[in-house]
Amino acid sequence: MKIILLSGGSGKRLWPLSNSSRAKQYLTVLESPNGGMESMLQRIWRQLEESDLQEHTRISTCREQVEILQRQVGVKAPLIIEPEQRDTFPAIALSAAYLYSIAGVSLNETVIVIPVDAYVSCDFFSCIRGLPKLIRESKSELLMVGTKPSYPSEQYGYIVPEANRHSNEDDSYERRVHSFKEKPYEAEANQLIKGGALWNSGIYAFKLDYMITLLMNRRLPIHYDELYKQYTKIPKSSFEIEVSQKETSRSVICYDGEWKDLGTWKTLSEELAFERLGMGEISDDSEQSQLINELDIPISIIGLTNVIVAASPDGILVTSKNASNELDAKLKLMNERPKYEERRWGHSKIVDSVVLSSGTHCVTKRVFVAAGQNISYQMHFKRREAWTIISGEGVLILDDLYRHVEPGDTVSIPERTRHSLRAITDVELIEVQTGKQINEDDIIRLGTTWDEITSQLNSV
Repeated sequence: MKIILLSGGSGKRLWPLSNSSRAKQYLTVLESPNGGMESMLQRIWRQLEESDLQEHTRISTCREQVEILQRQVGVKAPLIIEPEQRDTFPAIALSAAYLYSIAGVSLNETVIVIPVDAYVSCDFFSCIRGLPKLIRESKSELLMVGTKPSYPSEQYGYIVPEANRHSNEDDSYERRVHSFKEKPYEAEANQLIKGGALWNSGIYAFKLDYMITLLMNRRLPIHYDELYKQYTKIPKSSFEIEVSQKETSRSVICYDGEWKDLGTWKTLSEELAFERLGMGEISDDSEQSQLINELDIPISIIGLTNVIVAASPDGILVTSKNASNELDAKLKLMNERPKYEERRWGHSKIVDSVVLSSGTHCVTKRVFVAAGQNISYQMHFKRREAWTIISGEGVLILDDLYRHVEPGDTVSIPERTRHSLRAITDVELIEVQTGKQINEDDIIRLGTTWDEITSQLNSV
């Protein structure tokens, strides 16, 4: 058994906390068993370890999210890296090619795909353990896991099984899939539930040979390196649209336990263990309302019922918990650069951005580098930077020369200057970027880890 944990999506539906840099699965808003906070990724990765399934699991993510993912689950977590975000079908296709051509997995091995935002209890993993046996005994090539709906949700997709041939068959019995329905209106969802429809959990099981054959039939490479190069040729589409809806040999089993997709403010709010996180207060007459505030200013909720207020450097959201559809529509129109980003080494926040009359762009950031961590050894062609150290001590490398920095120090970094910073203690600095063009494409990384960087310099 091989498990692919899909964790490369953008997850912007939890804006303003989530954005293209910090997807929803990395938000540390869930309570962990030790009383601390953890993200969706950390929660399910911990559960896989507790169920002795972590060693069978690889995490599929996109290149842009590698740093934040490793910061949360460690650099030793086994990854399958996409060159860019596309959708679940390309991610699963690339993962299958990796298992076949890099990991040397047998074509007869069962592959199980699990989305990272599945909020489940521990008994769910007993269901996962049983899937290889079910696949071996099944007459279907694709097996899906559905869950019993607890209410007529308009936010979930539905799997409609064929009717039981025998009335004494229980719900856990494998049944052929009749059809799918994506996010129906409440009245239609009610009818689907009465007819025995299940929520679509996005969990799939198949033999590796199934996906490799599918790639060959589509004239796509079956070797990871080549498919990685040709990734843009794969349709930017979901696995459901490209595979499960077209597949005739498909079945579904029902998992009759706790399951939620924490992809909306409504479903997430139901699992938050706190009423308020961050600066602010909620009045006693504001029932079933919650506040998550990442800003350094207080926010008060007074006289509002069943609302979520979320604030970050990217914006402030005040919404009814039931307004997911309206929020989804507005998020599709947003395409702004994230103002808050989490990285492997810490985080940064844009505090000001302006275009001068000369056409020069000027971006001011507040940057935090955690003790023992380092920014990659890098250079820029289209911008210069000026740093002011606010707090902490670190080691700066500037064009291969070492320098100790402490509070009050300033650093000038001209264009094409190689530079890196390692924090001895937690370091905070103000970074002012100036240039005709400022974007992430203007970062040339020459080294990532401190050992890698210093070994380069020692060899020079």
